[in-house]
Amino acid sequence: MGDRWYQKAVVYCLDVDTFQDSDGDGVGDLRGLIGRLDYLARLGVTCLWLHPIHPTPGHDDGYDATDFYGIDPRIGTLGDFTELLHQAEDRGIRVIIDLVVNHTSDEHPWFQSARSSPDSPYRDWYVWSDTAPDDRKQGMVFPGEQDETWSYDRTAKAWYYHRFYKFQPDLNFANPAVREEIKRVVSFWLRLGVSGFRIDALPFIIELTEPGNPDSPKDFAFISELRQHAQWRRGDAVLLAEANVEPAQLVDYFGDGGGANDRVHMLFDFMLNGRLMLALAREDPEQLIDALRDTPQLPPGGQWATFLRNHDEIDLSRLTAEQREQVYAAFGPDENMRLYDRGIRRRLAPMLGNDRRRLELAYALQFSLRGTPVLRYGEEIGMGEDLSLKGRFAIRTPMQWSLLPNGGFSTAEPDKLIRPVVSGGEFGYESVNVTDQRHDPKSLLSWFERMIRTLREAPEVGAGSCTHVDVPVPTGVLAHRADGPTGCMLFVHNLGRRAATVDLGKLAAEADHPNDVLADQEYPEVGDLSQLKVAGHGYRWIRLNRNPAG
Repeated sequence: MGDRWYQKAVVYCLDVDTFQDSDGDGVGDLRGLIGRLDYLARLGVTCLWLHPIHPTPGHDDGYDATDFYGIDPRIGTLGDFTELLHQAEDRGIRVIIDLVVNHTSDEHPWFQSARSSPDSPYRDWYVWSDTAPDDRKQGMVFPGEQDETWSYDRTAKAWYYHRFYKFQPDLNFANPAVREEIKRVVSFWLRLGVSGFRIDALPFIIELTEPGNPDSPKDFAFISELRQHAQWRRGDAVLLAEANVEPAQLVDYFGDGGGANDRVHMLFDFMLNGRLMLALAREDPEQLIDALRDTPQLPPGGQWATFLRNHDEIDLSRLTAEQREQVYAAFGPDENMRLYDRGIRRRLAPMLGNDRRRLELAYALQFSLRGTPVLRYGEEIGMGEDLSLKGRFAIRTPMQWSLLPNGGFSTAEPDKLIRPVVSGGEFGYESVNVTDQRHDPKSLLSWFERMIRTLREAPEVGAGSCTHVDVPVPTGVLAHRADGPTGCMLFVHNLGRRAATVDLGKLAAEADHPNDVLADQEYPEVGDLSQLKVAGHGYRWIRLNRNPAG
């Protein structure tokens, strides 16, 4: 992968501590991950995104760091991490890591110093107020688990700001010293060999918090500053950001409005994710068509990252109340399946009733839409959730590798595991695991391998344009195309339950021996595109034409 490698990548995200335990202590580790790189290479992964890897008290699953330059000793050492980078590179896999710098743990040495004295050199690295701010009951990220965003510290004799939990005080990015320190953190990991960062909570990082002002200004210039710094340190470094903001604000995270992509390279497409969930719930693509039509124009080099499931709840906050209820009814009917009054804490396989046809359809659709696909660990085998676990931990259970005890994740006693392995029932490791599916050419895992291989032969999907084919089609059917220098791919997905015949004959003049390259079943020849049959919950990826010169 060369220039703009991220546009043609297949990203796989995982928590090191729940992926593979190599030493039997019940916690996944870097050496265990190294031992599974061949699995990821065979799957077709080209970029590995690691969730927080730094030392932490563990109050928020690693999102409360005490040292941005270190490795959590539970998962290994810096030596183990550099070996991971080396071994991944040998297999053509890049590695990006979480950059969680909106806040630190309250146990971080910086904060401990800051609270100890007004004269501490770190005092202004955090956001303080001598009096209780009027807006301290506003802006909570975790409603029901947070009561306020400002807390009083008795040692400091002042209030400190925390957009997230009270044990996660926000850093003060209005302070040049903080900005320089975060740049040093970025430089450190880039020099070690990472290919970039997934930036957590970017809108809050650039928020210049003012006590009592719920609409504090945002400093977008810092994103440009960070981008320039990262690319001077490593020319092909990528910044992938989380920014779940209003559609009109999205383009500001890509560039300054002058037409250049001089801020982040990629954003997660939360708007598309919500529309995709609604379309699957309704079995109607109309919301997806609107999303494709309404997509903001990105500057050259800007890219979306698409996903169906990630490490958090499915966020439905951008849908209307009526739409949200429709998705809840279809995929999260029980109260304990929901979280923060906005989302669903489930994996996709149980959400879709473990219906193989619907699972293939959903992922074939995601991977064919514009942007770079991101796949959550375990989704490729159809893992389920554990709703007995608190909050987001329901979807953060250990990887299910085999029929061995603990699903092959660890040799530790079950009560020593970082989290229980899903066991028993339809989604337990006894029924859902890598080893069984590896021996079954018709398994979901085998399908994912074929689908990803096909995607990697069609670079126009990630690097080209994606447009809706606006012709009359039966209810439930979406037709769209991807165009680029390498040619054109045509996609037909039937979200409905009834078989359909689609007339795309108007594209015949562009076709050059069109043929199915991926489909849910064998179909008649594509022909002149005027009689394209597609089964209920079926799909067809059609190579419309190819440029021999690439």
